[in-house]
Amino acid sequence: MISRIDLRGDTLPEGGDLRDLLPRAEFDVEAALEKVRPLCEDVRHRGTAALIDAAEKFDGVTLERVRVPEKALIDALEALDPAVRAALEESIRRARLVHRAQRRSSHTTQVVPGGTVTEKWVPVGRVGLYAPGGRSVYPSSVIMNVVPAQEAGVESIALASPAQREFGGLPHPTILAACALLGIDEVYAAGGASAVAMFAYGTPGPDGCAPANMVTGPGSIWVAAAKRYFTGRIGIDAEAGPTEIAVLADATADPVHVAADLISQAEHDPLAAAVLVTDSAELADAVEKELEPQVAATKHIEDRVVPALSGRQSAIVLVDSVEDGLRVVDAYGAEHLEIQTADAAAVAARVRNAGAIFVGPYAPVSLGDYCAGSNHVLPTGGCACHSSGLSVQSFLRGIHIVDYSEEALAEVAHHVVTLAEAEDLPAHGAALKARFAWKVPGK
Repeated sequence: MISRIDLRGDTLPEGGDLRDLLPRAEFDVEAALEKVRPLCEDVRHRGTAALIDAAEKFDGVTLERVRVPEKALIDALEALDPAVRAALEESIRRARLVHRAQRRSSHTTQVVPGGTVTEKWVPVGRVGLYAPGGRSVYPSSVIMNVVPAQEAGVESIALASPAQREFGGLPHPTILAACALLGIDEVYAAGGASAVAMFAYGTPGPDGCAPANMVTGPGSIWVAAAKRYFTGRIGIDAEAGPTEIAVLADATADPVHVAADLISQAEHDPLAAAVLVTDSAELADAVEKELEPQVAATKHIEDRVVPALSGRQSAIVLVDSVEDGLRVVDAYGAEHLEIQTADAAAVAARVRNAGAIFVGPYAPVSLGDYCAGSNHVLPTGGCACHSSGLSVQSFLRGIHIVDYSEEALAEVAHHVVTLAEAEDLPAHGAALKARFAWKVPGK
């Protein structure tokens, strides 16, 4: 069901050579880009009419309007299963605790007497958030996007999720209920690349959508391609690819836990990646044996779990030691990394590349997906080596405020003139000379 990669016995290669040996899903955003281009430009030129046509073509729904009536949000919350509501409220509470602590405050540095640089943090003015609605419904993604934006102080937040034929052309009611719990009343029944285009260009009319400064949220390859298409026009969080879990484990790990955690991510998508890195051949055998009954007992077997576990993106990777395992998981840069080893906290502290790290047997990825308080919108495809997950900082911009007195400027002016002339930009130096009647100290 799951392949093996044996890296024992030889010295592990460095950097990119090691990364190339590891499994990874194929996710060709560039190829998808050409297919989403006409959809995006259609929204640009025809606005809401293009969104309505896209809903009919891709979702099989004929819409009269794209904006969700506020009453539908209220009705969805009132009809929500009380247990689901309680779970969502607890997820929101924990996420707020963590994200509120990420807020930044302005800081002023006195560089010299009379010369200061202040860094102030300003939230983006408006964000468009995307909640997928394909194989599964993700109210948890609504929470993970809305909470950090709200805690950052974003004043205008809109959300889009695909129209659902089963629910009369509205997004899934649990998505709507989550929006209501969070106080988000600007919601659109729009999906895929068209939704991203709606946020990027805006749509006119009484039920139209104002352009956003930034778009965040996970989605299909078409959403990722649309984000790439609009990079430069709008800010984005990331081009999210298929989900991935890596588990670094030794002989102390419980194979029942490890197998369950691999399956938990495999059920997302047939391209989901499930990777076990271990120095214990006995654990590898036990996990492989344990996968069979657990897969047989789960849901989404044929369309997601089995294709994900048996695909080229999933594998059991055998290494000589936990030390080698650390090198492998750092080269892999997993979206979710579980450490199930002896002294797991110490091993986790040495990891450099991961979207989020889950320490020990009682911190499974599922906890982070819903109720740890951490954010589950994380870098995929190895991007954890240079990118972070969604946070309050994602919605903030640092602005430097430079304040120098005449005396402070005069003291450093000759250095500015020297560097300007070294770069053959004499007008830069002249801007300093003009302030001192061409009498620059030191010249």
